[in-house]
Amino acid sequence: ATRTKSADVERADSGIGQMPARKWRNRASETLSSLQAWEAHRPCTDCGERDLPVKTDLQNCNQRRADLCEKCCKRRTERKESVLEFVNTEASYGEDLRIIKEEFYLPMQAAGLLSQEQLLGIFSNIQELIDLNESFLEILQEEIDQAFDQGDDDLMTVCIGEVFLEFVNMLPAFQTYCLQQSSSVNMLNALEKEKELLRIFLNVSQNDNTALRRMNLRSFLIAPLQRVTKYPLLLSRIIKATTEYHPDHSSLREAKSRIESHLEHINMKTKQEGNTWTLRSFRQDSKKKREVINIEMRETALKTVGWLREETRFVMEGSLQLAQPPDGQWVKKGSKTLKFQNMQVLLLVNMKRVSESSLESAEPGPVKDAVLVLIRDKNNGKFHLLREPLRLSNCIVSTDPDCDDTFELIEIRREAFVFRDSDRARTHHWFRQIRRYSKELGSWKKRRNALPNIMISTPQTRP
Repeated sequence: ATRTKSADVERADSGIGQMPARKWRNRASETLSSLQAWEAHRPCTDCGERDLPVKTDLQNCNQRRADLCEKCCKRRTERKESVLEFVNTEASYGEDLRIIKEEFYLPMQAAGLLSQEQLLGIFSNIQELIDLNESFLEILQEEIDQAFDQGDDDLMTVCIGEVFLEFVNMLPAFQTYCLQQSSSVNMLNALEKEKELLRIFLNVSQNDNTALRRMNLRSFLIAPLQRVTKYPLLLSRIIKATTEYHPDHSSLREAKSRIESHLEHINMKTKQEGNTWTLRSFRQDSKKKREVINIEMRETALKTVGWLREETRFVMEGSLQLAQPPDGQWVKKGSKTLKFQNMQVLLLVNMKRVSESSLESAEPGPVKDAVLVLIRDKNNGKFHLLREPLRLSNCIVSTDPDCDDTFELIEIRREAFVFRDSDRARTHHWFRQIRRYSKELGSWKKRRNALPNIMISTPQTRP
């Protein structure tokens, strides 16, 4: 018997002839070519464009960057460098603050070179800046470590803008230090001339203490001023390297605007106090000017209520029109007969601290108090209160269906006020926010027939 080669055996049970098989192979080849073409020109995951590097370049990139175009790959590198620069410079700034305390303040205090009042005059609120820096840097470092632990080598999940806005209370601390800088330097110069032991200590420290890098005390005291003016520059670099679709993009822009407004406010304060020096100036626009005004009004409101800054939340602020109607006139005749005047209004809420740390990222505690501060427009360059703050725990807020463009606030046993905004939707928003805290803090529980001047208390027991 002749042995037949396996190559000569025809498979007749497949049901596929030579022509269909050839067509199928051609289609498979075309599909593979299409897939390879799409793979070579697939869209970038960041920008959606199809300008990916060639395969030889991809071999040198990690897997995370395999779907990025050259432009976005470079942008991610720049963003990572900018984020690390922000964190590293914050750490260096913190080290300078610790040198001020450990190499100057504590030794001078222990040796009795200066009195406590003189130390406070020179070093101002340096301890507050140290505490803020440590808390801020701790959160930043946690963000970096968490990103690396999750395999985010490009630090795309790190949101510097959000963290900065959480610690926005550190800006008033910078303001306090900056405004006292001139008097601090003048006091140091005067004391150095008067006290020989102080002069010897400062000279020996600068020449023999290696931790000081041959820098004198004045060079370290200016570190907070240099740091606060560098924040806008560092944030600008991160913004430039962050695509507008990134979740932190809007927070970065808001953080940059907030710090620039505070710098302009500090410059304005220094001019008012007669100082000749100013911080680095930034171009002003209407939004930043508005923010500077808001900062000044917040300071006035905080000084009036006497609350701690870290326990205070500014829920709403802005311009409202206010009228004080005679008894019953608003309900009978409506708001057309009322005479309104423009007023700056701030809704402040005092939150109970959950822990000793005022900068923890945990949720704030329950509301202790809420007030409405009424401020007249500027007169002779200063803000003036219309009256003492309205405590919402003693107020009733209501609306009338016939006057839906206004709302009324009645202070129990005292006065009544009618408010409105130029925008009706914003008027309603003000009403909802004020009524919320009035209900939450007020001792009254119900109103009959929606009349604001009739109250009944909820009975504690039922017969």
